[in-house]
Amino acid sequence: MEQETGGCRQASITRTTKETDITVALNLDGTGKSDIRTGIGFFDHMLEGFARHGLFDLTVQVKGDLHVDGHHTVEDTGIVLGQAIAQAIGDKKGIRRYGFFILPMDDALALSAVDLCGRPYFEFECDFPTPMIGELDSQLIREFFYAVSYSAAMNLHLKMMSGLNSHHMAEAMFKAFAKALDMAVGRDERIDGVLSTKGSL
Repeated sequence: MEQETGGCRQASITRTTKETDITVALNLDGTGKSDIRTGIGFFDHMLEGFARHGLFDLTVQVKGDLHVDGHHTVEDTGIVLGQAIAQAIGDKKGIRRYGFFILPMDDALALSAVDLCGRPYFEFECDFPTPMIGELDSQLIREFFYAVSYSAAMNLHLKMMSGLNSHHMAEAMFKAFAKALDMAVGRDERIDGVLSTKGSL
């Protein structure tokens, strides 16, 4: 349920299936505080970076079937985070709607572009040089962002422009997405209603 407390845009969502039990609490108008526990250390690290660099307050608690593999944990976390983003944004009145960022991290250079248009679309260009990053299957990074984009009904483009180290590449991508989303959800007092000639998003 969306919560309006002192002008802060917040949401808290719980989703339970036979494969995962996930609770996500998100404050788009936070300061970057996080409490992340997914059972996958590197995934925790990426979500902590997303919260810190987007200045979102984020709590993620996951109990997943890691005895199988990390797929359901990562993908379902993306679904719930996307739902939380959509719910916290609310009616989208006064927000910039578009956001973009190019973020360097050592050898890695990641581009992220976001349109909170209400029409899900996803483009992803990245070939990680290693199959695993810590305990995270690198293939699941694409699955996570795909789930976020479709659950949030956003147009999301992610492109790795250069990179050699999988850790740096993944981290640059999560941080670039955070900065682009922060821009997109930012308010602009010049915007009357929603930023669309159709009058709705």
